[in-house]
Amino acid sequence: MIEFWSDVIWQQFGAAIDTLELAILACPESMWQDDSLQPQPWYLAYHTLFWLDFRLSDSMDETTFAPPQPFTVSEFDDAGLMPERVYSRGELLAYLAHGRERCRTRLRELTLPEARRMIRCAPRELSVAEWLLYNLRHVQHHAAQLNLLLRQHVDSSPRWVSRAGQAL
Repeated sequence: MIEFWSDVIWQQFGAAIDTLELAILACPESMWQDDSLQPQPWYLAYHTLFWLDFRLSDSMDETTFAPPQPFTVSEFDDAGLMPERVYSRGELLAYLAHGRERCRTRLRELTLPEARRMIRCAPRELSVAEWLLYNLRHVQHHAAQLNLLLRQHVDSSPRWVSRAGQAL
């Protein structure tokens, strides 16, 4: 039964990740780091991918989590510290591929006891299964935000993604 639910969750989680990817690809260079847009599209993509990665980690421990290079843990800063530089579209697409694969692996290896395991990440304590759904919603929320920016500024946005483009 867990394999069934892992596949169902992947189809929708993967669709959210694919939606984010399409929005990143559709964003014109003129918008990528436009100061008049707050948040700027590059940062919105980075923020989404950072939290996708962190929430797929086993313990969600801020003291031990390290994103892949060249990314930093600036997202943990309570004062809203921004990354030291603007990340390129290519860097963020590579981070997206990293997150997609981590998500697929996490869902492929998910067992019922692991899905039920509780993780505390201030101020919430949720089961692994609920953190997965929370994470999915976060990705979809920001993918929609990027699509809205695209619609408002270039009168176009990517197509609807109903299921993941890759199998679990």
